[in-house]
Amino acid sequence: MSNFYNDHILPRAVDVICGLPSFESGRAELVPQASGRVLEIGMGTGRNLPYYRAAGLQCLCGVDPGLHALARRRAEAAGLEIQALPLSAERIPVDDRSFDCVVSTFTLCTIPDAAQALKEVYRVLVPGGRLLFLEHGAAPDASVRRWQDRLTPYWRPLAGGCHLNREMPGLIESAGFWIESLQRRYRPGPRWLTSLYSGVATRPRSPGPTDRGSSPD
Repeated sequence: MSNFYNDHILPRAVDVICGLPSFESGRAELVPQASGRVLEIGMGTGRNLPYYRAAGLQCLCGVDPGLHALARRRAEAAGLEIQALPLSAERIPVDDRSFDCVVSTFTLCTIPDAAQALKEVYRVLVPGGRLLFLEHGAAPDASVRRWQDRLTPYWRPLAGGCHLNREMPGLIESAGFWIESLQRRYRPGPRWLTSLYSGVATRPRSPGPTDRGSSPD
């Protein structure tokens, strides 16, 4: 029953929830900024695909252990060719400095080891490369955060491992990124679910204390 739920019911349910207007408006603002060699982590059912500007892409790769057939249909409808990597973002099987831009939307909340995934994102970006992120996470209000803390243990198994209460800016900065722009706001809907972070983080161009570089295996 668990495998049936994870393979058939959960992807459709997540697709519906992540397709709500509160979330789609954030995608429409963020994803068109992607350009060059682009990697999307957690591509899933391909909700971001209609928002890419094909003319600005040199290539588009999607990392997801459960890339859904919907993603391929959406890619075809958008006139995009994607290279699918059916693996976890915690270990991305590409060379260092392979991409100009990485896109993550509603993904860092679900990855078991988000810190390791962000280190991998940092590794595969060129110096000056950008991470475009749209994530829900810990709310700015203590009362809402308490509800997120209470609900997360029950929500996580139903929502593919989603944590409602992760501190996204801290996670991103801990991986060595500089956050260039950040919006933290509630979208319409239940506040425990729609406390969203949206922004752009950059891998520094020059080595320094925050530049972790590439570490050997």
